Amino acid sequence: MGISCWVCCGFLLYLALFLTPFPILMTAQLYRHQIANSSTSWTNSPSTRDSLKLGDGSFLKMIYPSISNYDLEAGYVDSDCGCGFIYNRTSNSSLFAIFVDYIYWNINSTYELVSPEILWSANPKNPVSINATLKFTSERGLVLQDANGTEVWSTDISGKSVAGLNFTEYNLMLLDDNQAIIWQSFDHPTDTLVLGQKLMRQQQLTSEGGLFSISLTSHGLFAYVNSNPPQPYFYYEIDNLYNISYVQFLNQSLAFFEVDLLPYAIGKQLYFDSFPLSQYMRLGPDGHLRVFDAQWTQVSDVITPNIFDCGYPTFCGNYGVCTNGQCTCPGLISGLSYFKQIKERRPELGCSLVTPLSCEASKNQVLLEFENITYLPLTNYPQDVNIDRRSISLASCKLACLKDCSCKAAIFNSSNRVGSCYLQSQNFSLMSTDAKPELYFKVYIKVQNVPPRKRKHQLEIILGSSLTSFFILFLLIGTFIFLFRKKENAEAEEYYLDHVPGMPTRYSYDDLQVITDNFNKELGGGGFGTVFEGTLVDGTKVAVKRLDGFSQIKKSFLAEVETIGNTHHFNLVFQKNPEMLLDWQHRKKIIMDVGRGLTYLHEDCRQKIVHLDIKPHNILLDENFNAKVSDFGLSKLVDRDQSQVVTTMRGTPGYMAPEWLSSVITEKVDVYSFGVVLLEILCGRRNLDRSQPEEAMHLLDLFKKNIEEDRLLDLVDKYSEDMQLHGAEVVKMMRLAAWCLQNDYTKRPSMSMVVKVLEDAMNIESELDYFFLNPPLPNMRAGVDDQRVHVVDATPLLPSILSGPR
Repeated sequence: MGISCWVCCGFLLYLALFLTPFPILMTAQLYRHQIANSSTSWTNSPSTRDSLKLGDGSFLKMIYPSISNYDLEAGYVDSDCGCGFIYNRTSNSSLFAIFVDYIYWNINSTYELVSPEILWSANPKNPVSINATLKFTSERGLVLQDANGTEVWSTDISGKSVAGLNFTEYNLMLLDDNQAIIWQSFDHPTDTLVLGQKLMRQQQLTSEGGLFSISLTSHGLFAYVNSNPPQPYFYYEIDNLYNISYVQFLNQSLAFFEVDLLPYAIGKQLYFDSFPLSQYMRLGPDGHLRVFDAQWTQVSDVITPNIFDCGYPTFCGNYGVCTNGQCTCPGLISGLSYFKQIKERRPELGCSLVTPLSCEASKNQVLLEFENITYLPLTNYPQDVNIDRRSISLASCKLACLKDCSCKAAIFNSSNRVGSCYLQSQNFSLMSTDAKPELYFKVYIKVQNVPPRKRKHQLEIILGSSLTSFFILFLLIGTFIFLFRKKENAEAEEYYLDHVPGMPTRYSYDDLQVITDNFNKELGGGGFGTVFEGTLVDGTKVAVKRLDGFSQIKKSFLAEVETIGNTHHFNLVFQKNPEMLLDWQHRKKIIMDVGRGLTYLHEDCRQKIVHLDIKPHNILLDENFNAKVSDFGLSKLVDRDQSQVVTTMRGTPGYMAPEWLSSVITEKVDVYSFGVVLLEILCGRRNLDRSQPEEAMHLLDLFKKNIEEDRLLDLVDKYSEDMQLHGAEVVKMMRLAAWCLQNDYTKRPSMSMVVKVLEDAMNIESELDYFFLNPPLPNMRAGVDDQRVHVVDATPLLPSILSGPR
């Protein structure tokens, strides 16, 4: 369509807008009109008539409410838009603002606020205190003063005379004698646009906190992170044939306009998605430009489809590396680590330098180059965009950064001798890339090397040498003895590992570093160490546990290796899959799989294996929801002819059987733990849930109470409709859990009996004790204690049980 057609369409649109009956088209209605008066003012105080007190001590000072529903006799007011002061008790500060979605009731002189959303604020960067004043005069319009008289904000009316003040839906306006608009809040947006609002050239949206901004220039629409200088992280270019004057938030798109009635219709056609039922557009403190409907439900995330999560400067925090939406710290350089997570297990918070930069020690600073890591896209921006860009060589670029104390990184892009150099005063998120080096920005991050120790004074060296010379001989002898014994121990360990029955393939530490990409992707942690994901040469995914500590931990690890090496069963594994909400059939299958796995450990192996740490964390699911018993770090091997074995107290509180206190341990401790896990699966909650009321915090106590009151159905997982439909069957299985939880371990069933009950080949014991005991255990440290207990054989299994189906 040519330009002339656009003009025709624009003219027709103009006629349609202004020839249609006024009440049908105008959605914004006039709610208040105020005549300018030098004595007109409003005070930000909770004691006045128009102040709405809130339950937490905060309040609203209403100046202009747009009331949509009210009943004065009932004391009820419901409004969707208002203008006035918002006082926040937490920050002890106030904003003069336009806000929406508030409801309040005058019941017993108390008020309640529901979901206020601020659309515009006069003083977002300079909040005022209680008793601040907003004055309205003909000479200056609106003037905001703090309680001490300091002027915080005013309308800039350039010497024009103000005759009145209007507040329509979402817009506050100053008018002259001819009712023409002198000033309006629509021309000074903060972080939000309402439907129909324009963003003019050189205006901008600024996120809460001020870190991000969006503005329109002659080149297009830019999204910036407000560093020094600002860095664009998104750019939507406009054809230079058009002289775009503003962008407008419409019901179906964000459209560009050349003149008031001539839209540059590239919105939903070339870039932006349609926004059905849209009402508000807000730039968030994370840099996302989101669209919401009237109920503040998100309907679109405008920028993300083009830059993805890794394109946001703060997605992984400072120095963090984003890879497919996952955050890590930069890896080792020459075997050294220069970065650390700000908070363990919260990689999205970013990383920090192990040794902070110091301008006083700049001579010890170096630039580290990182392979396959790049930065925000900085190319293709017009030359007048405010970016610190220099056309110099790589060597000059790096030297310029090293000489500038404020420079934290140098970003370089060129396949030739001279290219584009960008010096960064602040490091935001980085991005991993698989592209060829000449196709992406090379990142050089400035780090502080630890300076060499200063040379001691000659006299100090002589005195130190004299004092230590007497101990050199003893140190040499001690070192020789230590190395000799260490070699003996290493040889003994190597011999032992080589003779562990069923020993899996062994790898050196260097091999494991390569397999795990230098222990880069953490899967989880336990009592003895951290588990990382790795990939073998043939592409097989593996889990690698790196131990933390020595002595007893090493023994436990060897026990785990020996146990795994001697077992092979469908329901025993060492891998992990994400959690999912499961229906009754899947839960039954999981319970059956765990029961069969434990039966194999207790009764089918050459040596009886007591797992000693059955809990949900050690029951893993594969892609077909087959349950696998894992983590044999605490397990104990017991010969069939062995009557008792001395072991350390071990396990996880909440799943440990009461007999741990009596130091008589059999495989029935696993049966007890299985009972706890079974109950958790059926009830859909943890054994100990501190979010519950005190009387429902402990699942076993609640289980006992509901059994006595014959209300077991109340415990069935309430979040699963399918579980509720199979309530009777679930309750039956709860009684099996009660059998497994007997305090007297001799009254508990064996795991093969449990499997028979699950297969409907055996009935549940009817005479059960419902006083379940799960006492706290003393001196527990990471699942292992110095106390010694005895592992003994349980009641021998009957041939009928051993030969039965499993």
